[in-house]
Amino acid sequence: MFQSKARAVRLQHIRDARMAGSDKAGVRLTMLEFNGGQATSIPWAMQMKAVSVEEPAHLVKSLTGAILGCGGWVLSRGANDTGTVNMLFEFERQACVDIYSVLIAAGLDLSQAGHIRITELCQCTRSRPRECGTEIASIDLEVQTFPVAPGQGKSTHKLA
Repeated sequence: MFQSKARAVRLQHIRDARMAGSDKAGVRLTMLEFNGGQATSIPWAMQMKAVSVEEPAHLVKSLTGAILGCGGWVLSRGANDTGTVNMLFEFERQACVDIYSVLIAAGLDLSQAGHIRITELCQCTRSRPRECGTEIASIDLEVQTFPVAPGQGKSTHKLA
């Protein structure tokens, strides 16, 4: 459950108050639902971009299986005619290192901002596992694919 407004909470075993909300400044605190445009509070809602040389259909299938294997939930997924794969998924913060690992293992070349954001999530979660390990994190992932035709070697496209 998320509170709509930050307020001080008295903890029984600790003699100081804490503010409810995200443990990281600058995190987007709301995310729009696709079905109604209604805002919900998700402290770690991230947008990430990446590139890949995988075929879009294969990438969607392998990423879906990997995310589910880490205990995540795939909320939406798809690919368009231009080779862009979009995926929205959530997971408990305690699985962030596993999620990060499967994104890299799937062959995604994350943007620098994507690496920084998920690294911050992992470090923050590791420093406070009891308080935030079961909180939900959300990633809205956009992957531009550049499939390599047989005999052409490696793709040289980079994310801007």
